[in-house]
Amino acid sequence: MKKSKSITRRQFVKFATSGGTTDDTSSENPFPNVSSSEASSSESNYFNISSAPSSGNTPSSVGLNLLAEYGDWADGLYGEEPGELSFRHDDWTNIEEWKTAAKQRVSNLLVRPDTGGVPNITVIDTHHYEGLVIEDLSWQLPYGPETRAYLVKPVGDGPFPGIIAMHDHGGNKYFGRRKITRTSASMHSMMKSHQTNFYGGRALANELAKLGFAVLVPDVFTFASRRMLWSDTPDKPEVRRSGRDVTSAESNSHINQYNTWAAQHEHITAKSLFSAGLTWPGIFLAEDQRALDVLASRPEVDEDKLGCIGLSGGGLRTVILTGMDDRIKAGVCAGMMTTWRDYMLHHSFIHTWMVFVPHLPRYMDYSEIFSLNLTPCLVLNNNSDQIFDLGEMQKAEQK
Repeated sequence: MKKSKSITRRQFVKFATSGGTTDDTSSENPFPNVSSSEASSSESNYFNISSAPSSGNTPSSVGLNLLAEYGDWADGLYGEEPGELSFRHDDWTNIEEWKTAAKQRVSNLLVRPDTGGVPNITVIDTHHYEGLVIEDLSWQLPYGPETRAYLVKPVGDGPFPGIIAMHDHGGNKYFGRRKITRTSASMHSMMKSHQTNFYGGRALANELAKLGFAVLVPDVFTFASRRMLWSDTPDKPEVRRSGRDVTSAESNSHINQYNTWAAQHEHITAKSLFSAGLTWPGIFLAEDQRALDVLASRPEVDEDKLGCIGLSGGGLRTVILTGMDDRIKAGVCAGMMTTWRDYMLHHSFIHTWMVFVPHLPRYMDYSEIFSLNLTPCLVLNNNSDQIFDLGEMQKAEQK
């Protein structure tokens, strides 16, 4: 089999969020449904809004933007002053009072669903691989299919510091926990390509476990074991489109077809959640807190030494869990740090619906959620990451 072609993050995210697919069996073009000219020559203009031709209408002080002539107005509402629940706001001098008020407001806006208490855990399998102990776990929340997770840990009784490792989005909802783990020598070809392209050929959870951490990797709402089934949606062409479910054989073509449907269904899911009075980040937080319950309850884990880490969509979940749960003592967000202004004017079109919380930008910026618990935070950004604006990433760091 010919080696899979290396692709950039911007290529992948552009294609995945437009309902496209990647297929490691493709020989030259990593995007079999997109022409080579579209995936290469026009790529830089796709992400660089300022390179688009002007219509000649009234110029905007914020330049060409996603809201066109409404950009100045929206930017004025956002403003340069700190949000009223930012600690940078002049009204706040007592850090504990600020922390209490800010977390309460964010919690109210996230609208977490009731996920019950500590879940009852089923251990499906335990085995050793590359000097690590790997447990295949499951638990049932009050809604949806069961959650599956891997616990990857060193050999021994511990106590080990614990980490919740958050899988990415990556335009691939069929997979979740398998994106950042390696549990045997046999590995699905799409996950081998995924780890090569986005994790340097390594399994993040395994690498952390080799350093002495107990690492829990749960699937989360709409991914892998928690995914929506195509066959469970209404039989309407606007909903089902040309999707399908995936059989146990897990063929690349079936997975690609499911992922294309899932990408097209994301805006429908978001609208339905908003109609139910819910937010996607609130569901993530609720489910990740139950996973944190699972990790903290393990006898081999030191419940006073817990952290979380994630790339991209996993970085989003890391920001929220670190800011909202006092048990997290350190958080690492990779490739998912910018400002609400960046989303508003420049890059909301390329990002998932899973990011947005109505009204929250009025109170604090996205980056400020990360620091709500005054917890040590590490942000890994890339100056060449063209799904964010470099200036806005730098502003997020300053906040």
